[in-house]
Amino acid sequence: MSSTSTEVLRADKIWIDGKLVKWEEGQVHIMTHALHYGLGVFEGIRAYKTKDGRLAIFRLKEHIRRFYDSAHIVLLKVPYSEEEVTQACVEVLGQQRDRFANGAYLRPIAFMGDGAMGLGAVNPTKVAITAWDWGAYLGEKGLKEGIRAKVSSFTRMHVNVNMVRGKITGQYVNSILAKREAVLAGYDEAIMLDISGFVAEASGENIFLVTQEGIVKTPPLSSPILAGITRDSIIHILRDMGVEVQEVTFTRDALYVGSEVFLTGTAAEVTPVREVDNRAVGGGKPGRITREVQERFFRLVRGHEAKYAEWMTYV
Repeated sequence: MSSTSTEVLRADKIWIDGKLVKWEEGQVHIMTHALHYGLGVFEGIRAYKTKDGRLAIFRLKEHIRRFYDSAHIVLLKVPYSEEEVTQACVEVLGQQRDRFANGAYLRPIAFMGDGAMGLGAVNPTKVAITAWDWGAYLGEKGLKEGIRAKVSSFTRMHVNVNMVRGKITGQYVNSILAKREAVLAGYDEAIMLDISGFVAEASGENIFLVTQEGIVKTPPLSSPILAGITRDSIIHILRDMGVEVQEVTFTRDALYVGSEVFLTGTAAEVTPVREVDNRAVGGGKPGRITREVQERFFRLVRGHEAKYAEWMTYV
């Protein structure tokens, strides 16, 4: 199971509404609108310790762009510019560089604050950025040996229900229910299908399938999936490796007979899937393509791949 922020190293200071405050002061009122109705947007961003000992944030610009896109989708006005929030992310880590010398997970969040209640209320937007050391979301063992996944009884919501381009707080109840169902049944992660029965994504990760012919498939952005930034990065890496990548729909049994399956996401990074619905994937262990793309990804985020240097923001 994944770690929680209470179990790991957390920031001493967080950024709230334009200023750094102590962690303990990062509080909101019980009448905060988003607490009652789920109207907020967020991002998950990782910073890594690079080969020269510095701290670098991975694809910060793209994450903040999606943050603002998400807010625009739900009509949430962010009272700071993209540049201000970008710099605030750098500041949160820069002020605590020694504390997070080995890396950190950043969480920018914007949400409707307290004031009026009811579905039609429009209150001022609050913005915060915090950080903690999350480690491997699906476990170090999962990264090395692969995880067990279960196709969920919960369906990924229709595109007119779930605003799929937005990383919206309230929408994650769907994922939470799927995740809990899987974990309570003894699995590590849930795989969710769309309303037509095609594979969409995991509870918090995008999914990739390697066919027996060595072609990599991943659901297209026309599916009800988040346009994952790690997903995009992995597609770039795979194509640079000379691997054919197809963004197409496929069924759950394609996972059963595939040679490899892996998940991608800021938290999960590149996590192999060794089993789906009690069926071993390939040989029941991470395959060659998964291993290679995982290795290249970790080399990249640690500053070993000059080709991708523009993706790194050094603190």
